[in-house]
Order: sequence, then C-alpha cells, then structure tokens
Amino acid sequence: MRLGVTMFATDLAMPVQDLARAAEERGFDSLYLPEHTHIPASRRTPYPAGGELPEEYRRTLDPLVALSFAAAATTRLRLGTGILLAAQRDPIVTAKAIASLDLLSGGRTVVGVGFGWNVEEIENHAVPYGRRREVARSNVLAMRALWRDDVAVLEGREPSWSWPKPVRMPPVYLGGAAGPKLFAHVAEYGDGWMPIGGRGIREALPALREACEKAERPMAEVIPFSTLPSREKLDYYATLGITQVVAGLPSGPADVVLPVLDTYAALL
Repeated sequence: MRLGVTMFATDLAMPVQDLARAAEERGFDSLYLPEHTHIPASRRTPYPAGGELPEEYRRTLDPLVALSFAAAATTRLRLGTGILLAAQRDPIVTAKAIASLDLLSGGRTVVGVGFGWNVEEIENHAVPYGRRREVARSNVLAMRALWRDDVAVLEGREPSWSWPKPVRMPPVYLGGAAGPKLFAHVAEYGDGWMPIGGRGIREALPALREACEKAERPMAEVIPFSTLPSREKLDYYATLGITQVVAGLPSGPADVVLPVLDTYAALL
C-alpha cells in the first residue's frame, strides 16, 4: 500500500518544500495539492460540506508553482495536483507547465483533475457551470495531445508544437462522486478515480469496471483521497485491490501538521 498526503498549501500553512521534505523522509509516496484560482466574495455557492467556507479555500497557492518547490526539495516523492480545475485553465499554458514540472522533477508528476463546485468561481473564467465537464474533458484531451505528439491536433485550434515533453505521460486521475457521467469520463480519458473520503467504493466498483469494459480498456485505478487513515481502513482498502491511498493533513503551521504526519507515518 502506497500512502500519500494532501494539504491545502496557503500563505499561512507550513511551507510546501518543508512538508515535502518531511513526507519523503518519513517514507510517504506522494504529495498532492488542491486548487482554487480565487473565491468570489459574493459566496453565492454554499460550501458543499456545510457551514462556513474554511479560510484556506481563499488562500490556496497555485499548485504547480508550489509543487515546483516540493520537487526541488525532494528526489523521490511523487508530485500531484489534487485537484486541478481543468475547466478554469488554458490547456496550452497548463500543459507546458505540467510538462516542465515533470521534466525538471525526473518524471514525478501526477495530475488529479476535478470539475469544480463553486458556480461563480467557474463562471468568472467565462465557463458556464453546466458546461464545466465538457470544457474540462476538452482541455485534458488537448493537454494529453500536447504531451504526446510532436504535432498536436487540438480541437478548435491550430496544430501545434509544444516542448518540453514530460518524461513519461503523467497519469490523470479524475475526482468526483460515483456515477455514470464520471465513470464514462474516467473510462474515456482518465487513468483512475479519486473519490474524496473513500466512502462507498465497494458499491461503486462494479459500475466503474463496467464502464472500463465498455470502453475496452483495463480497469481504472482507484485512489481514496483526503481520507483519515487507520490500519483497519487501509487493510479494508487492500481487500478491494486498492494499492494507493492519499491521507488528508490539516492546513496549518509545522507544529500542527508534523504530529499528524508522524501519526500517519506509523501506518507505513
């Protein structure tokens, strides 16, 4: 079982490079960082978990910039976005940034992608909320073409050159709740599914397997994300064939984060 960690990296939290170094020293497999480009002050969209929106949502660092610091501070740790809001990003610029990070880190980049929940945040990027999945799909396919092909054919754009190429094709994991729409996306252009918290995975596996079989591809990897791990929970995931779990850390200074990291390290 590979165990990674995720934390909201902010201007008030433990520096990313210090967290990355601490995670690698303790034997963790990966570090994932989330993204919110901004939080509109209107707060029209309720926080999905209920209550007030936590402070860290409005203070997130750009994940790719932050992961470059994590890359420079480590040699083995895999570097993931968890998650990147693909509908809110220009795919050509983002593809180059991810490829550059992968090249400079020696092939350690992982791309977790989400569709977003904050209506006004998404619409401030000139993307209608109802089209966010369609736009995210188009952008991920464009990025994959730019990473893969010497002359990339992009929908609605000129055939293009773009270097550097990543060391290897970065795996793309899709976040979101189980369901036919998400599993169709995973089967078409994802390498795996990242369910937040990890509840309901056993019940969802047959539908995901069916979607992958329909697309004539191997079963997608399943990575429970931002879960609170225990020995019992990890053993349970192992019975489902899961080999990678990402544990959630609090967003805070080192004296808050490191004791939790040490607790998780005892499970390795």
